[in-house]
Amino acid sequence: MGFQIANEPAADQVLDEHPFAVLVGMMLDQQYGMEHAFRGGWKVLTRFGTLDPAAIAAADPEEFKAMCSTPPAIHRFPGSMAGRLQELARIVADDYDGDVTRLWSEAASGKELVKRIMALPGFGKQKAQIFVALLAKQLGVRPDGWQEAAGDYALDGHRSVADVVDAESLLRVREYKQAKKAAAKTS
Repeated sequence: MGFQIANEPAADQVLDEHPFAVLVGMMLDQQYGMEHAFRGGWKVLTRFGTLDPAAIAAADPEEFKAMCSTPPAIHRFPGSMAGRLQELARIVADDYDGDVTRLWSEAASGKELVKRIMALPGFGKQKAQIFVALLAKQLGVRPDGWQEAAGDYALDGHRSVADVVDAESLLRVREYKQAKKAAAKTS
């Protein structure tokens, strides 16, 4: 069983086959429905022809922005996210020789993994923790101390995209997030 985050078989297959697409989806998971965010890599692959970080980084920024903005766009803010995606790709190409799996496979600890992820554009502490949990829960990437590094996102339940394994769990995560937002408004 592979990824079922995008709620679109072709997009989920891209997540299974292209680790960079998983990182792209997590980056795009901001002010945008998570299943739509995780379709971003699929959209780029089908339109641009590759998910090679070096090729994405080297693309003409205006042409890449236009491609990312073509409906359905990669994000509700496609222009700024296109630029962020090219910067992310540049970092992966330069710092990890284009192999995004080195981002997590070479981290000696969960703490180091969070630090590496937080160095990427669009990743604050919470998003980095969620991505550590996603890597652990869905890809079996579990460096020493990953649970502490991921915080509550390491726990069982339906707290984040790390816990989405089918359409039902997607709904449960969405309900959890809505309940958290409602509780925050009343406090």
